[in-house]
Amino acid sequence: MKKKNIIRISIIAGVVLVILLVIAKKSGWIGGESAIEVFTEKAAKRNIVESVSASGKIKPEVEIKISPFISGEVVKLLVKEGDDVKQGQLLAEIDPELYKSSYEQSMAVLNGQKAGLANAKANLTQVKAQFTNTKLTFERNEKLYKQQTISAADYDAAKAAFDVAKAQVEAAEQNVEAAKYNVSSSEAALKQSKENLSRTSIFAPNSGTISKLSVEVGERVTGASQFSSGTEIMRIANLNNMEVNVDVNENDIVRVKLGDTALIEVDAYLNRKFKGIVTQIANSANIQGVSADQVTNFNVKIRILQLSYSDLMKADKPNISPFRPGMSATVEIQTKSALNILTVPIQSVTTREDSTGKKSLFAKKENDKNNDNEEKTNEGSSKKAFKEAIVEYVFLFKNGTAVMQKVKTGIQDNNYIEIKEGLKENDEIIAGPYTAVTKLLKNKSAVKKVDKLKLFDQKPTKSK
Repeated sequence: MKKKNIIRISIIAGVVLVILLVIAKKSGWIGGESAIEVFTEKAAKRNIVESVSASGKIKPEVEIKISPFISGEVVKLLVKEGDDVKQGQLLAEIDPELYKSSYEQSMAVLNGQKAGLANAKANLTQVKAQFTNTKLTFERNEKLYKQQTISAADYDAAKAAFDVAKAQVEAAEQNVEAAKYNVSSSEAALKQSKENLSRTSIFAPNSGTISKLSVEVGERVTGASQFSSGTEIMRIANLNNMEVNVDVNENDIVRVKLGDTALIEVDAYLNRKFKGIVTQIANSANIQGVSADQVTNFNVKIRILQLSYSDLMKADKPNISPFRPGMSATVEIQTKSALNILTVPIQSVTTREDSTGKKSLFAKKENDKNNDNEEKTNEGSSKKAFKEAIVEYVFLFKNGTAVMQKVKTGIQDNNYIEIKEGLKENDEIIAGPYTAVTKLLKNKSAVKKVDKLKLFDQKPTKSK
């Protein structure tokens, strides 16, 4: 009897164990692939604004650097930083004494040259009178010689006197011309001396605000020349119109166009964005660094629109911008926009080899280096094959399984990317974690949907 009970209990325990094993197998508790914890989101229609981000400094649209034409000591400084000035207003003076002396000396030289010119003209008049008398005498002697009334010696003497008088007239005329040139040279020297003297006074070339003052009274400054721009004394800026100068990377510059709108964040005004417009794009690159570390950027200028900061304007200075030259700013240049388009989170899109699991054409060529025909394939062909083999995918969430789905993407912003082909609205896709989407997930991988907050800033885990 006891033996029969033991057999019955053993049979029942075996059946229960088999049932538990079957249940565990179906539930994935034992055997099979571990489920990857993920969170999902549905494909939905949204508005997307594609943008290019860059940072830079605020500068006035018009800022003039004022340097003297002449060298000397600053003896007067009639403005200070922040002063408003009008065009033609006297700003500073350089010691004029040296230039006064030069002007007076040039004036004296000119007067001497004018006296020399007058003397040369008087001498020319005298020589011409003598030439006229000599000419008449020669003509009479010539007639008498032809009549054989005078000797050949007398005729030769008269002719020689005539030739000498003629040469003296020509020489006197040349002296007059030379004296004229001397006067012209002295007049030019006097004009230059006068100009240098006038340049000891520095006037405002246009109206604006003194944005920078670089010298003090008593300092010496150097004048501009063909080799140097001279010492910068001050800057006059139109602070009514300000712009942001930013450097845009070469990969993004092709998307930026004149007239694009921009959102501007200024460090001095937190939690606020101002509006701007792209007014200038550099054609030449600004290259920084050397060799492999070179960074190629292009300068872009963005005007800050006054309507976006009108509430910050001061009542007593309605034409002065609240921004100061040199302030740091970050801009988002809006390059393209689309309304009511199908989108998914940008981190949910990844790249894989084809869904069959075969090696890409690029990888195959890399592994077949021993094949002579493959070795002859040029670099351009390899790159083309690589681009053709790598495509974009998302993972659909279907009954605890990740299904790889090929998609075609469009524009994107910081959070979402457009899906042109491959998905429908409300399709549930795996949105994260990022490491799971980009590395762990494969086609038909087992997944377990959990709350996004649970996985936030955590590494993806596999659950049994």
